Amino acid sequence: MAGDEVSAVNGGPPIRLRVPARAENVFVVRQALTGLGQALALDRAQIDDIKIAVTEACTNVVLHAYRDTSGPLEIEAWPSDGQLLVVVRDAGRGITPRAEPPTPGLGLGMPLMAALTEEMRIAHGPDGGTEVHMTFVLVPADEDHAG
Repeated sequence: MAGDEVSAVNGGPPIRLRVPARAENVFVVRQALTGLGQALALDRAQIDDIKIAVTEACTNVVLHAYRDTSGPLEIEAWPSDGQLLVVVRDAGRGITPRAEPPTPGLGLGMPLMAALTEEMRIAHGPDGGTEVHMTFVLVPADEDHAG
């Protein structure tokens, strides 16, 4: 039965979420990623790494994308050829060099995302805003050789 679920996820359309860019919705994204990781039979540590990296990208949207307005936080995730591809998107002001004083935080989000992914890149969204593209190489739990 689990094999049927995995092939349905692998062969299905991407998972798409569009929620208001609010802190409480980052939890919704994390729950969706947990479900996806379980459907793909991934190792728990890998699911945690994926959730950490995507949470960092989502938190950047919540904290930085919309100055005095609100807007959407969009996530797409889909498995393809042994990888999980994730895009976190906003329609906000995008990433620009800082002219204002830094916001609270240590500034470690981007390096952490880069460390937890096979590949990460930042692009401008089709309608403005920012897209963070992340690629994770998938290792099913039964193939994990960590001891």
